[in-house]
Amino acid sequence: MRVQGKRIWIAGQLMPAQLEIQNGTITEVLPYGSGKAELDWGELRVFPGFIDIHTHGAYGYDTNDGTPEGLKDWMRRIPQEGVTSILPTTVTQMPDVLEQAVANVAAVAREMAAAEADALGHAENAPAGGIPAGRPGVQGAEILGIHFEGPYLDMEYKGAQPPEAIAVPSVEQFCRYQEAAEGLIKYITLAPEHDPDWALTRYCASHGVVVSMGHSNASYEDALMGAANGASSMTHVYNAMSPYHHRRPGLVGAAFRLRDLYGELICDGCHSHLAAVNNLFAAKGRDHVIMVTDSLRAKHCPPGGSYQLGGHDIEIGEDGLARLAGTDTIAGSTLRMNKGLKILVEEAQVPLDAAVNSCTLNPARCLGVDGRKGRIAAGCDADLAVLDADYETAETWCRGVRCWVRG
Repeated sequence: MRVQGKRIWIAGQLMPAQLEIQNGTITEVLPYGSGKAELDWGELRVFPGFIDIHTHGAYGYDTNDGTPEGLKDWMRRIPQEGVTSILPTTVTQMPDVLEQAVANVAAVAREMAAAEADALGHAENAPAGGIPAGRPGVQGAEILGIHFEGPYLDMEYKGAQPPEAIAVPSVEQFCRYQEAAEGLIKYITLAPEHDPDWALTRYCASHGVVVSMGHSNASYEDALMGAANGASSMTHVYNAMSPYHHRRPGLVGAAFRLRDLYGELICDGCHSHLAAVNNLFAAKGRDHVIMVTDSLRAKHCPPGGSYQLGGHDIEIGEDGLARLAGTDTIAGSTLRMNKGLKILVEEAQVPLDAAVNSCTLNPARCLGVDGRKGRIAAGCDADLAVLDADYETAETWCRGVRCWVRG
């Protein structure tokens, strides 16, 4: 199948191009008009599919619920904001809840992958000319792994995480969680200053799990030691961490100074001032900021309603922020990825290449999947987010299948 457009994001810029897609993969990138295209996006902008590595839920579902149908529904529907890959994210809870939650994500991810593989196998055995261009069996966004946020956090900077479930980092306990997750925990948030001898940090880093420092009262020096022992990212910079002071730089100062350290950023214009958003990009450049939503189950739900996070009641304000009921403590967002991109470019004045990288290539590199994700290039998955001039999603393609079309 051939598709084309006059504004396709290739090698950090928008340019006319034509894409050959077979079985969910971009097999060729050609000049616009090279051959007959079955679809032409015209002036719509075509970006790599968005990757959200920090998201607790949407559509009334939370990762900690641990139920398969809610998770499947989330994956089916989230392409409406251009998202094609996700790390379902847990929130601090008691061990039995977390074990059930990660086991559920692993089971659903395994089921979805098997359905795609089975359908693709049937397609490859079809008569010549009968193989569909897209990958059959695609059920929405791909689960790339699990983001395990907590329970190894600092009590003072726990944010909305339930204090009764916060624990001291333990390699033995983490291994039990990873066993329940069938090895699918790919990213963990922890407070480095509470990791005895940085043992869990080193263990995770040496076993393919990205360690992200966050919900932490770490000093600048603590952050350096965390990085030296394997931490390679920082969770929602500015939020739930020791603040920047010119004599006590803390985690924020480390985020500025350690340019090779990835830094998540919630780009809703509420969690962080737009100037602070711009400052982080200015300090880290185009390659190491990762836009995240930190979204809750209330995302894509009607206004009002009663919600919980980690067993605690939360309220959704008119600004879209979630707060612990009766307090000013921020508990998460209802941000949509396409809206976050618009805020970055139009309001925070972040250069387009840096903004696009933050929700495509950078998270892919952080997770080590940039060989197939985060880029529009030959050999990569055909994950595409097609946006109009106002950043609204016109279409989303997941592994070569059009999973969302604006009505």
